[in-house]
Amino acid sequence: MKALQCIELGGPDKLQVKDIADPVIAAEHVIIDLKAASINFPDVLMIQGLYQFQPPLPFIPGGEAAGIITEIGENVLDFKVGDKVFAASMTGGVAEKLLAHQSMLRAIPNDMDYEIAAALSVTYGTSLYALKQRAKIQPGETLLVLGASGGVGLATIQLGKAMGAKVIAAASTQEKIDICLANGADEAFIYPSGNLSREEQKELSNKVKELTGGLGPNVVYDPVGGSYAEPCLRSIAWEGRYLVIGFAAGADQIPKMPLNLTLLKGCQIVGVFWGAWAGMFPDENKANFNELFELYSSGKIDPTPSDRFSLDDSADAIAHLANRKAKGKVIVTID
Repeated sequence: MKALQCIELGGPDKLQVKDIADPVIAAEHVIIDLKAASINFPDVLMIQGLYQFQPPLPFIPGGEAAGIITEIGENVLDFKVGDKVFAASMTGGVAEKLLAHQSMLRAIPNDMDYEIAAALSVTYGTSLYALKQRAKIQPGETLLVLGASGGVGLATIQLGKAMGAKVIAAASTQEKIDICLANGADEAFIYPSGNLSREEQKELSNKVKELTGGLGPNVVYDPVGGSYAEPCLRSIAWEGRYLVIGFAAGADQIPKMPLNLTLLKGCQIVGVFWGAWAGMFPDENKANFNELFELYSSGKIDPTPSDRFSLDDSADAIAHLANRKAKGKVIVTID
């Protein structure tokens, strides 16, 4: 089969599309002929050796993918050959075939195509878990979304609106802001890109306070980290919840938060590790996906990808995300 391989750690330029052996079926696993895979920021970190979960070399990037089951192993209970499924597998998605454990699979609803299914799993799964289980967001609360024009950012805007929140989006360009507004954000503003100076941090905090009438957001959704984190924590409302999603600003810029702010604000800094939670609480995760399917069917969320690449150009897909060029979800189509 053809697959994108990470043979040595480094940037997307180190990745190679190669012909490798097909996967071999195993008990409790299925083999899927893939039709689409999704690129996420953990893929960017993983190929550099910077992610908290690091597979041995060589490995195939791609943590979510969709296709048709062509072979099943012993003791596979809920799936059969011919089923359309998507898989949240951490790795292996950017390839023609995927060996996946049955616990990683979800059946694709009849009204959903492969690209949508591949785009839904990690971004919307993470964001619903973050808002519902971790933040316990309530109708009428204010939600600030950083890095709002990316895949998880747009998912969070849509889910926040569906859950009755007022959503404020923050991104680095007017083009990205326009995309956030088109996806339902109530308000949006541009913040500087890169490592913010102390003055820029103060301006960011003041802008958030201004847009919230001085009260601050009840929930901050932060997939960026870096120098954006502290000023947004300083702006948070009393008893606010600061959601730590990831560190797109760079693994070398993981913020060190002044914990006295949690005392002064009565707020919480809340970690969001959807993959670990989904493994520990599969029934709750299944219920979340059923909720996502209902939201999709009712038109309240739209996981339509913004950027598409072929398997042959899949290294460019990861580079596109790494270079902050993505404005939504990045998909690799697999013929």
